[in-house]
Amino acid sequence: MKVQSNLELHEQSDLSKGGDSHAESDSNMKRVVVAAEEKIKEEIANNFDINSSLKAIRIVDVGCSYGTTTILAVQNIIEAIKSKYKLRGLEDQIPEFQVFFNDLQSNDFNTLFKILPPNREYFAAALPGTFYKPLLPKESLHVVHSSNSLNWLSEIPREVQESTSPAWNRGRIHYINARMEVMEAYAAQYAKDWETFLCARAHDVAVGGLMALLVPVVPDEVDLSSETLTGGDFLIFESCLIEMVMAGVINEEQVDSLNLGFYFSSPQELNGIVQKNGLFSIVSMEKLHSLHSSSVPLEKRTLILKAGLEGIFERHFASDEVVDEIFYRFSKKVVVSSIHLHPENNKMLVLFLLLKRKP
Repeated sequence: MKVQSNLELHEQSDLSKGGDSHAESDSNMKRVVVAAEEKIKEEIANNFDINSSLKAIRIVDVGCSYGTTTILAVQNIIEAIKSKYKLRGLEDQIPEFQVFFNDLQSNDFNTLFKILPPNREYFAAALPGTFYKPLLPKESLHVVHSSNSLNWLSEIPREVQESTSPAWNRGRIHYINARMEVMEAYAAQYAKDWETFLCARAHDVAVGGLMALLVPVVPDEVDLSSETLTGGDFLIFESCLIEMVMAGVINEEQVDSLNLGFYFSSPQELNGIVQKNGLFSIVSMEKLHSLHSSSVPLEKRTLILKAGLEGIFERHFASDEVVDEIFYRFSKKVVVSSIHLHPENNKMLVLFLLLKRKP
């Protein structure tokens, strides 16, 4: 299905042959959930509406993948809700919990369910399918969580792939350092995806229900290419591919037709998208300050990125040898990259959003 095209590549990359890559990626993503733990517990405890008629509280983690990160995120939410009941003296009235783990059909739900805690205090179910469509019956969810999923575009903007378009992204694999029309095409696709996501969740979430979202962003004044680790990564991959063209390993057309489907908005830009949609109120929008890029060892950077990008490269180049060479070249370049040698200068942020479903 077209809307899932780029996200399908994301899942295929998780299911590729690099098991160690996925473990490193999961560990890296868990850093974000850990950094947000206290904030999520505080905001959900303060804003979750206790309803005496509730028989079950339903929670979904969208874009869950299949590691321990999603399990921790769900547990944090449950603990926050339970604490609110206890503070109100309603400990004996806490409803049962039902948790849905959502991702595309290609996700490895079997692995996820094997590592679920045997003594968990919730009923668990897989919910395969795109989160750009309604997931459950109308107004049946109470809390939605997502971490590091909403910066993946649902599809590559059509304009950047057409040679006759002003936004044709010739010779580049992302909007970094590209012409303004390329950047605008990516931004438009991102806004469209968020609008679709918010409308789908407005169907699922009960009035007063919450969405706790962790979204990678860049500050309004920051250049993604020169001041973020992610921008540095994409430029290194681009340089590797250009070298491989010069060496005759791949051709120019293969680079021209490759575009990585990620977009990183500014907080102001994202705020405008949510406000324009109008279906959710913004209860909280804050930067996570306890997340340190320097805590990720540089030598693990290639493995982390391999989990997310290997499937994309495999689909595009249809050659294991080419993919192996891409990551080999990247591993040599990343250890001498200026921004990676000084990760404390990384300006990339993770934004915590708590949204509440309007009547």
